[in-house]
Amino acid sequence: MKVTKIETFICHAYRTNWVFVKVHTADGITGVGESTLEMRETTVAAACQELERYLVGRDARDIDAFWHDAYRDAYWRGGVVLMSALAGVEMALWDIKGKALGVPVWQLLGGCVRRQVPCYANGWFAPATRPEEFAAKAKATVAQGFKGLKWDPFGSAYMNITKQELRTALECIEAVVAAVGPDVDILIEGHGRFNVPTAVRVGHALEDYDITWFEEPIPPDDQEGLGEVKRRIRVPVAGGERLYSRWDFRDFLSRRCVDYAQPDVSHVGGIGELRRIAAMAEAYHIAICPHNPSGPVANAATLHVAACTPNFFLLETMSTDVRHRGEVTDESLHFQAGALSIPDRPGLGIEISETEIARYPYQPRNLRHYNGELTAIRPPDATGYFSGGRKP
Repeated sequence: MKVTKIETFICHAYRTNWVFVKVHTADGITGVGESTLEMRETTVAAACQELERYLVGRDARDIDAFWHDAYRDAYWRGGVVLMSALAGVEMALWDIKGKALGVPVWQLLGGCVRRQVPCYANGWFAPATRPEEFAAKAKATVAQGFKGLKWDPFGSAYMNITKQELRTALECIEAVVAAVGPDVDILIEGHGRFNVPTAVRVGHALEDYDITWFEEPIPPDDQEGLGEVKRRIRVPVAGGERLYSRWDFRDFLSRRCVDYAQPDVSHVGGIGELRRIAAMAEAYHIAICPHNPSGPVANAATLHVAACTPNFFLLETMSTDVRHRGEVTDESLHFQAGALSIPDRPGLGIEISETEIARYPYQPRNLRHYNGELTAIRPPDATGYFSGGRKP
């Protein structure tokens, strides 16, 4: 089953652009993957094409051999561009292998330990800016079946936070908690925005709200600092979305920086590497909660890993998306009682439509995290994309 070529397709998706990968074989079986790298989409698409010379002519089923050689020959090693490109191509190879054998990818990974994957909602808040707007959005999202809500209430604060900014953030959290009640998981996102003393100060303030975790309280470059924050506050800490390999996670886990680890299948080199990272975390009794805000193919790949990972805990899910999400792929997700069902179609169980993708060409997008516009991550006509149960 020799590989003949790699193709990439960039699709505008309002907040970012999805980068889809398609690997072709001489047998006519194709596989799809996703290398979405927010704000660097054209760069990662070029990196995917550079991997073609390592893969064309090889057997698509020899996934680890290709991965090893491509990583080895990247002399400067690691980095988010290489690992995201590797991820998309590697996902496509798993998709091909599953299709060739007529089984879903999770069967190739050892079978299910769960048939339902518990999820929490992100993106539910758009375009709220005031506490009462967040509260109304939160109540509506919980009514749709979600049992966890994540958001960043800190506006444009960076490194430090004023007393007024902190009060505003806490008022938002109070409003949401009051609206949804004590049984809904509250997950507070930091986007790596604070320095250590500010993160500690904020962490102490969050103790009053029984939150599930405080995510990325400081920039990802300082693992020792993150460990210090974790030791000094009394709320759980999550992080790891901006680490890109098992070697990054080796030090991260051994330092016990977090309570919940959040590798992203699109950035850690794909399905196999995510599995290896999860196994490492299991040895430290740390739960895996994959970072998963990207497109439909990455979501499918993450579901397959979550299905067969014993120490998986919660999956990030964007509660709504651009209306054309249902046009550019044949994604079919069943959501009920706060969980997504495991797909059972061969391979990853999803296909892309090149014709529909072409209708939504690349548009550059800049980061919104620190300019106060973070809640504007969905268009006015954003819609739910799940079936079954209650639709977001």
